[in-house]
Amino acid sequence: MKKTVVHVLRHGEVHNPEKILYGRLPGFRLSELGAQMAKAASQALAERDVVHVAASPLERAQETAEPIAGQFRLPVSVDERLIESANWFEGRRVSPGDGSFRDPRNWWVLRDPVTPSWGEAYTAIAERMFAAVHAARIAAEGHEAVCVSHQLPIWTLRRYLERKRLWHDPRRRQCALASFTSIHFEDARVVGIGYTEPAAHLIAMSPSARTAKGA
Repeated sequence: MKKTVVHVLRHGEVHNPEKILYGRLPGFRLSELGAQMAKAASQALAERDVVHVAASPLERAQETAEPIAGQFRLPVSVDERLIESANWFEGRRVSPGDGSFRDPRNWWVLRDPVTPSWGEAYTAIAERMFAAVHAARIAAEGHEAVCVSHQLPIWTLRRYLERKRLWHDPRRRQCALASFTSIHFEDARVVGIGYTEPAAHLIAMSPSARTAKGA
């Protein structure tokens, strides 16, 4: 029996002065604090047996992966399946209390919270994320791997693995910036899921960090 761990890492804080939901838009890179978060994540893995690093193609994920890859002298494998979920509101300023969800022009887009109607289907997110994690497990079999992704895909994957309904209240996600959701395998079987926040001390320095949009 081979034991493998795949650490699914959310990227660090993004420079987003306009506070838009950036989703898959290019050009959104880590803030200075976000770069520190990426370093904290890499330091948390210093004594681990990491042999494979993969990341979403988006800049913020690539930048979060770089310190880890450098620490272990590994390349960063780009995996499109780790990308942020598609969202109809991408590029817009959307946040609770700003009136966007009460605007009649958006009601048709918001009609179905279960699928959901405003973006990529939760089932599609879960399936592609699990495929990416499975590929990482194979690449690191008997060792450990890191996959850098985004909040909604990571949380959807976790709920999928825990056999919970995929639609949920976004305010209740346990997936902070630069946090690890660690999936433990025995051969191909998932036997446990862990969660850690190595950058919690840095998140506390940024009031907006926990509500970063399009993360």
